[in-house]
Amino acid sequence: MIRYTLACDEGHDFESWFRDAAACDEQAERGLLTCPSCGSTKVGKAIMAPQVARKDRPSARPEAVPAPRAEGEQPVALVSPQEVELREKLRALRAHLTENAADVGKRFAEEARKMHFGETEHRSIYGEATPEDARSLIEDGVEFYPLPAVPDERN
Repeated sequence: MIRYTLACDEGHDFESWFRDAAACDEQAERGLLTCPSCGSTKVGKAIMAPQVARKDRPSARPEAVPAPRAEGEQPVALVSPQEVELREKLRALRAHLTENAADVGKRFAEEARKMHFGETEHRSIYGEATPEDARSLIEDGVEFYPLPAVPDERN
């Protein structure tokens, strides 16, 4: 895994993890990376300074000391107040979208295409699509957006 600092064409910086450098490049080329601040898909790697530990001088950061935990309690990542607020907004947006749309499951591509070509009445739907189905819908000019991912509570 590798972490990159990314930047959109509007100047917003954010970080993301990737399997490897090639995965980051591939997702950027396919327009799969979006800025969490403005939604822009024009995203690229930002200039980063590597953090390399040196043995000839003491670390600039003190060693982290884990906080005591109750028996069986799992560690939880710390998130900023802004991250908590963003997660709540994502949960609310996803809930609104799913409550006000029909779940068509694996028939998503078929139903979206029927609406696009006027074979059925337009309505809000959500469901599942394979990457091949998504590419085909894009090629046909069908406009759709993925549901926002909601990070689980312990991430």
